Amino acid sequence: MSRIYVASSWRNTFQPEVVVDLRAAGHKVYDFRNPFNGVKGFAWKELDGGWQNWTAEQYRTILTTHPTAALGYMSDFRAMEWADTCVLVLPCGRSAHLEAGWFAGRGKRLIIFTKDGEEPELMALMANAICITVAEVIEELKS
Repeated sequence: MSRIYVASSWRNTFQPEVVVDLRAAGHKVYDFRNPFNGVKGFAWKELDGGWQNWTAEQYRTILTTHPTAALGYMSDFRAMEWADTCVLVLPCGRSAHLEAGWFAGRGKRLIIFTKDGEEPELMALMANAICITVAEVIEELKS
C-alpha cells in the first residue's frame, strides 16, 4: 500500500476518478479537493472573484499574506511530506508540476498519468514511470 499525493488541477475531469480508483486498489490517497484534515480544498476564487485579472504585484501580495492561501499551502505541503508517491494526473497546471518536481527532487516516487493529446515534456524523464491508464498506474504502484 502506498501513500499517494495526487497532483492535478481543479479543471481536470479525470482527477476524482483517479482518486477513487487508487483508493479502491487499497492505497491511502490525498485528494486536494477534499483534504484529510477537513480544510476545504484551496481555490483562488475564494480569495477574489477577479483573481484572473490580478497584476503580478497583487498576486505576490495575496499569495504571501492571505491566511487562506497559507492554510491551503500548508495543507497540501504537509500531505506532500506524508506521501511516498506522487501521481501527476495530466492535464494540469504549474502548481501540480512544481509538486511533482518536489517529489522527484526528494527522491520520492513520481508517476505521470497521461492520455492522448497531451504535449510531450522532456523533463518527464524525472518520473519513475509514465502510465497511460489507471490500471498501469496501479500496476506500477505494486513495484
